[in-house]
Amino acid sequence: MDGLQIAMILFIILESLNVIILYKFPNSTKGNGVGVFTAYEKSKCDPEVHDFIKYLINWVAGTKLIFILILVVVVITGSIITKIFSLVALILSISTFFWKLYPVIKRMDESGSLSIKGYSKTLGTMIAFFLGFFIVALVAFLYKIYF
Repeated sequence: MDGLQIAMILFIILESLNVIILYKFPNSTKGNGVGVFTAYEKSKCDPEVHDFIKYLINWVAGTKLIFILILVVVVITGSIITKIFSLVALILSISTFFWKLYPVIKRMDESGSLSIKGYSKTLGTMIAFFLGFFIVALVAFLYKIYF
């Protein structure tokens, strides 16, 4: 088992736990649970809005599941080049958090819309750590191949 496979397997495990949280415990404040958003509880007062939010939560979980299962196939059957490009794709796609999601969650954090103060910084740091981990794994793997 190489470093790319280890990085991908760790991502698969982490994201699988997030899918379980989203499907079974969506109001959790752990992982990707939406309990940290005060709007989640408020949405329960409006059944139409709450159903829409539940739909989006399940849509996110389903989308994560698609990526997890594709990554499982890559880990099991992918060539070295497929694994390299898959990790590059993971790095690029996860990086979009800082472009699209971080500004929104930071604004929500600053306005008191999150039940855990400073959650946006914690989440941003955690995602930056994972990106760094994937980049180090990729660079180390490429170094091992070419040098």
